[in-house]
Amino acid sequence: MSKLEHYLESLIFASRWLLAPIYLVLCLSLLFITMKVIQDTIVYLPVILEQDVKGIMLFVLNIVDLILVGNLVLMIIFAGYENFVSKLHVADESEDKPIWMGRVDFSEMKLKLVASIVTISGINLLAAFMDLSQISDREIFWMIIVHVVFILSGVLLALMDYVTSKSKVY
Repeated sequence: MSKLEHYLESLIFASRWLLAPIYLVLCLSLLFITMKVIQDTIVYLPVILEQDVKGIMLFVLNIVDLILVGNLVLMIIFAGYENFVSKLHVADESEDKPIWMGRVDFSEMKLKLVASIVTISGINLLAAFMDLSQISDREIFWMIIVHVVFILSGVLLALMDYVTSKSKVY
């Protein structure tokens, strides 16, 4: 029975590598985000001098939104891969290794994810407020409701993590 148990445990442990292709797809999504930023910039450059401050701010908010999404994807790739698949030894000797890399556990990753989502939602809400003539009151109402739900979710998640960390017995 011990051999069967060892084989089964080895198979279960090796199954974490099924996540690796998913992280590769996330890496590819970073390429798509980069391509979208470049595309938006190329489209926007010819008309930049004709834009008012509101138009420029909407462009900048769009880019900031894409950057935040890219940062979020990168954080999920690094933290998820290191927490669930394997350590990224290639980064050990790199002077460019992010300080947080290898130190973000699943709980911290959840909080960073929610914080990023709240920030992205806030940027989208700000962009909507800057262009109220194009958006109905109903859409604005639901955008605010969704944003508040994201905020409450983040606060509740942080509270749950706080309570959990205080109740751990070492």
